[in-house]
Amino acid sequence: MAKGRGSAMMATVVLCLVAMVVQCEAATYVVGDDNGWTFNVDGWEKGKNFNAGDVLVFKYAKGSHNVVAVDEGGYYGCDVSPYDAKVYTSGNDQITLVKGSNSFICSFSDHCNSGMRLLISAS
Repeated sequence: MAKGRGSAMMATVVLCLVAMVVQCEAATYVVGDDNGWTFNVDGWEKGKNFNAGDVLVFKYAKGSHNVVAVDEGGYYGCDVSPYDAKVYTSGNDQITLVKGSNSFICSFSDHCNSGMRLLISAS
């Protein structure tokens, strides 16, 4: 009888571990989908649910754009100058979301004002 309870307990532990692993898996999103990080990408995030730990992949022609992690002021003002912002330039940048607000812009001339900006709230 103890053997039967031990087997059931082991099965329960395994199921709990599987559930924990499934909950901990981060999602990966390619910003702009097939179009990549480009003009008018602002709004791409609508209808998606983001969590801390999810990864955003910014794909673009290296040298044509960049990705700058800014605060919300930088997002709304399309401005990186007053911020100690992290700049990505690889053309295939992978950025892990943190809980709360995550803001990104392209700092190339007028690109942000042309919709190359993204504001994501991660749970």
